[in-house]
Amino acid sequence: MPSTEDQVKEYSGIFAVMGDRPVVVRTLDIGGDKTVSYLGIQEEANPFLGWRSIRMISERPDVLFDQFYALLQAGPDADLRIMLPMVSSIFEIENARKILEEVRAKLTSEGKRFAQKIQFGIMIEVPSAAILASHFAKVVDFFSIGTNDLTQYTIAVDRTNERVANLASPFNPAVITLIERTISAAHKEGKWVGLCGEMAGDPLATPLLLGLGLDEFSMASKSVPEIKEKIRNLSVQECQAIAQHVLSLGTTRDVLSYLKYTAGEE
Repeated sequence: MPSTEDQVKEYSGIFAVMGDRPVVVRTLDIGGDKTVSYLGIQEEANPFLGWRSIRMISERPDVLFDQFYALLQAGPDADLRIMLPMVSSIFEIENARKILEEVRAKLTSEGKRFAQKIQFGIMIEVPSAAILASHFAKVVDFFSIGTNDLTQYTIAVDRTNERVANLASPFNPAVITLIERTISAAHKEGKWVGLCGEMAGDPLATPLLLGLGLDEFSMASKSVPEIKEKIRNLSVQECQAIAQHVLSLGTTRDVLSYLKYTAGEE
């Protein structure tokens, strides 16, 4: 397990490079297809549905405490945005916020400088979170939609299984409906929404996501120039019309066909 000192060192380097720009940090997201030796993870029949990510704090609150403690110390002047992965209930958010307040209290008692400008958000990766987004939006500052896991859980497809991985498309109408629901719920509460995952860097999805009202795209750096160029050549009205039509479609094939047609690929 990385020590608090090691974490502070790593985070400090990131904050130094980013300066006054926002830094979004996902808390420890271990489990499923990502494992480490030091957390006592046991072999599970369904690891993607098991003891992973934010669910670990029920047994290991110290892990989240140490990460918060390091983050807040490392960036006393940072524009810090913390997001919790794999959230499925408000109870998990409340527990994490309680730990964050304990960290603030400890740093205050120690007389240490620590980050004051903090936004607290969650990742929408589980269908229950998307369905209850209107409730979650009242208790967080932002959402980040993780389309890789959201797609996997919505369609009940193991994206690491080659025999069925082709079914795991974020262009499935059920996934798009949940994305729309999440964005709409957040905006009603005045909260912003980002999206990470392969979908964010897919130029075919760009007009659809803009039309749904997405505020922020998170993608691999190699995709940024193409997506920026794509956005510059789109109008809001055009994107909204595309999104509304896509929401009326019932199959992944129809969604892809329509988006390719509007992009001039068919």
